[in-house]
Amino acid sequence: MKNFIFQNTTKLVFGKGQISKLSSLIPLDKKIMVTFGGGSVKKNGVYDQVKEALKNHNYIEFWGIEPNPAVETLRKAIDEGKQKGIDFLLAVGGGSVLDGTKLIAAGIVYEGDAWDIVLEGQAKNSIPFASVMTLPATGSEMNSGAVISRKETHEKYAFYNRYPEFSILDPEVTYSLPAKQIANGLADIYVHVIEQYMTTTGQSRVMDRWAEGLLLTVLEIAPKIKENQHDYDLMADFMLTATMALNNFISMGVTQDWVTHMIGHELTALHGIDHGQSLAIVLGGTLRVLKEQKHGKLLQYAERIFNITAGSDDEKIDLAIAKTEELFRSIGLATRLSELNIGENTITAIKERFNKAGVAYGENGNVTGSVAEQILFSCK
Repeated sequence: MKNFIFQNTTKLVFGKGQISKLSSLIPLDKKIMVTFGGGSVKKNGVYDQVKEALKNHNYIEFWGIEPNPAVETLRKAIDEGKQKGIDFLLAVGGGSVLDGTKLIAAGIVYEGDAWDIVLEGQAKNSIPFASVMTLPATGSEMNSGAVISRKETHEKYAFYNRYPEFSILDPEVTYSLPAKQIANGLADIYVHVIEQYMTTTGQSRVMDRWAEGLLLTVLEIAPKIKENQHDYDLMADFMLTATMALNNFISMGVTQDWVTHMIGHELTALHGIDHGQSLAIVLGGTLRVLKEQKHGKLLQYAERIFNITAGSDDEKIDLAIAKTEELFRSIGLATRLSELNIGENTITAIKERFNKAGVAYGENGNVTGSVAEQILFSCK
């Protein structure tokens, strides 16, 4: 196990009726901007709960943060925040709203263009922010990361800010989520865990077992959610698994991958594909192309997650990869580029973007543009 420093400062406020706690969680002297997406929170009752909880606070609302939040939209919120003297942000919605809010929080105290913060990769200063999470997926509610798009140049990059002061998670707000959003969320959760787990064996028994517990949870709850989306305990597990998948709890002292995410971001930037859907397409190709360097962990995954014990090592691994793609198909996601009419021009474009940036991703730092091209051809 590698040396590490662990600290997660977000207060998690979990359960039924917890949105009402907003009234005491945010100091009354704060000038608040509440950020929203497209309006679904007005349909599921979340907006009314937030409004009631903040009735004695000084706040304004900013609407319209889109999926894969665009810097073009966030600049407007930053300008308004500066003009109104905002010193606290509350994101109400899914991971995209919170990701966008993380950039707004940094942009309000930054003199230049917010996109420069994204390109630098780390915010140097920020006002505090918190969240009311309505869509389990990104884990943004308990981590410092965010992914921001720039529509005018078809780019999408991650950057890091401070942690949310607190995040409220009420599983009941998930009852009205569309099936597509649930599918994307489950895929995002699963691949978040895989990116931290599917590297090399023997690094940490603790991290392996925690990660495997989350993977097994997704496999267990995915079909049950399709049958009954109004089971509180089921949706509570869904929501908490999303948080635990990307709050640094399963990455302590171990190597990480993130190839699937980096390629998936490019697919989203170029074609507007849902984030979870992009991951469902790319993961199988990543595992197939990098099978040799991930050989030991893939065998462990096959045996511990899918209970595959018969056959040769290659047969076990191939079956495990097939079963992973079966999971995504079972929840309604595509696993091939051709299913979304994405062809070789996109594969070439992503290869060129990787090469131009001079990147080399993965636990071994060997996934260059040419390897990304092989992965995408394997997903074709």
